[in-house]
This record gives sequence, structure tokens and C-alpha cells, in this order.
Amino acid sequence: MARGTTRLDAPRGRLGMRARPSQPSRDRFGRFTEWVARAMGTPSFLALLTLFCVLWLAWNTLAPNQLRFDSAANGFTALTLMLSLQASYAAPLILLAQNRQDDRDRVQIEQDRQRAERNLADTEYLAREIVALRLALTELTGEIMTRETLRQELKAMLDQVGDREGDAPGAAS
Repeated sequence: MARGTTRLDAPRGRLGMRARPSQPSRDRFGRFTEWVARAMGTPSFLALLTLFCVLWLAWNTLAPNQLRFDSAANGFTALTLMLSLQASYAAPLILLAQNRQDDRDRVQIEQDRQRAERNLADTEYLAREIVALRLALTELTGEIMTRETLRQELKAMLDQVGDREGDAPGAAS
């Protein structure tokens, strides 16, 4: 095997695992993007943004001229720029958060697929075991073991167990 390649047919031991460089800043940024995306989708964010805009418009309309910083005559250009800046950052942050969620969903789907494969393998194993038991019973009894025959045999065994319990000393009659 060439040097530097990983064998995929054997599990890696502790010594065989290569240390991955930690990426706390990427994960921290990812968590931040998810927080922003979650926060922007709340009614409180919309209420605060609306309150911000109302206060901005009220200040720049009702305050004395020397205290105003955004002119209504220019269509509140600074407010428009602020909202555009907010939107230009919000869209990529939301997309990054969606990408992280897609990655988590992909991992979950893969885990579900593996779990379903294990369940199928277990079910097939149990089915083979039942067939083997039926074949063994067929060889033992000399007759083909159908479901009904198996039920009758089990009922007969239960009756025998019940009869034995009734014959036991100290049994209530």
C-alpha cells in the first residue's frame, strides 16, 4: 500500500488516526450564523427592526434641524443604506446556517440508512433462524412444520405444563 493512503477495510485504531487540525473559529462562526438566522426569524426581531425604523424616521422628521442626521428631502438615504447593509449581511448568514443544517441532515440521513440496513440484516437473520428451527422440528418430528402444526404442538406442551402444575403437591384444586 502506498504511503499516506488510508485503509478503508479496517477500523482505525488510536495510533492509526491522524490528528485533525481543530477548527474552533469555523465552528464558532457557524454557530453565530445559526444564531443570527434564528434571531432574524423571530417576531421580536421584526418588532425591534420596526421600532428602530420608526425611531429613526421620527427623530429625523421631528427633531430640530441641527440634530437631524438623515434628511427626509433625500428620502432617508442613510436609513436605506443601513437596511440594505443589514439585508446584504443577513442573506449570506442565513445561507450559511442553512448549509450547516443541510450537513446535519445529511449525517442524520446516513445514520438512518445505516440503522435501517442493520435492522434489515437483523430481520433477515431472525427469518433464517426461524426457518432453521422449522427445519430442525421437521427433522425431529418427521412431519412438515407449518404454522398451524407449530401452534398445535405449543398448545399441547402448554396443556402438559398445566397438567403437571395441577398434579403438583400443594396445588389448589
